[in-house]
Amino acid sequence: MRFGNEFPQRFFDMGIQEKNMIGVAAGLATCGKIAIAATFAAFATGQVYNTIRQSIAYPKLNVKIYATHAGISVGGDGATHQMLEDLALMRCLPNFTVLAPSDATETAKAMEAVLQHEGPTYLRIGREDEPELFTEFDDFQIGKGITLVDGSDVTLATCGTMTKQALEAARDLKKKGVSARVVEIHTIKPLDGALLERCARETGALVTCEEHMIAGGLGGSVAEELSRRYPVPIRYIGVNDSFGESGSAHDLIAKYGLAPKHIVEATLDVRRAGRAAPSPVARVPRA
Repeated sequence: MRFGNEFPQRFFDMGIQEKNMIGVAAGLATCGKIAIAATFAAFATGQVYNTIRQSIAYPKLNVKIYATHAGISVGGDGATHQMLEDLALMRCLPNFTVLAPSDATETAKAMEAVLQHEGPTYLRIGREDEPELFTEFDDFQIGKGITLVDGSDVTLATCGTMTKQALEAARDLKKKGVSARVVEIHTIKPLDGALLERCARETGALVTCEEHMIAGGLGGSVAEELSRRYPVPIRYIGVNDSFGESGSAHDLIAKYGLAPKHIVEATLDVRRAGRAAPSPVARVPRA
């Protein structure tokens, strides 16, 4: 509401009318405005998907959808509000750019980049107060991942609220003698394929970490990319084909297999698979 208080002529409270909000945002964009449509992720996508598709993606309008309260850690609001399919939905739409920053500092930088970017974008954040992972950014770039921790044995590719879990898992793995590289893939689309290929070649195995359905989100994007570039064993940390339920964020993260201990287990498993797998053969695309 601070924005609305400071700029009352530029703020519109649409009430519980998400389809109308998207339609108004599209209309403003046709008049040359940069429109930001903000609401919970469950209502910013699933509730209004066809409207987004027809009114924003198809005409490639300069609308920025800012989705909060995504993932299982929405907690007590339960399955109806725990949006776990939004990254899959939005990355499949032509013309859309899709981002999932990891803390407040990165979110601010991502929003600055989104406002400079021409075209429809979807930016996803969670509900809980996330720890400060970044103190400053020299250069935030859409489509360019960030290496947070270097490592040689395995790569943890993470986004959004799972970045803190991946960093904790990397510290636990180090105690076990495993050198885990942590790369933050804040842009789901376009994906930083070059960084992921380099990680695959140098570490031989990956674990993807996301507070999203395993199907269609970061894990699916990484698998699609590396199957073309440099296939290696991959394990996926995410919600596995299930709706959530009401509970505390901490308990739900543990129950649905998203805690650092689950990342550690997946990492040890994929590392064994990586050692046993034959070296990938470079593929030359057929004409």
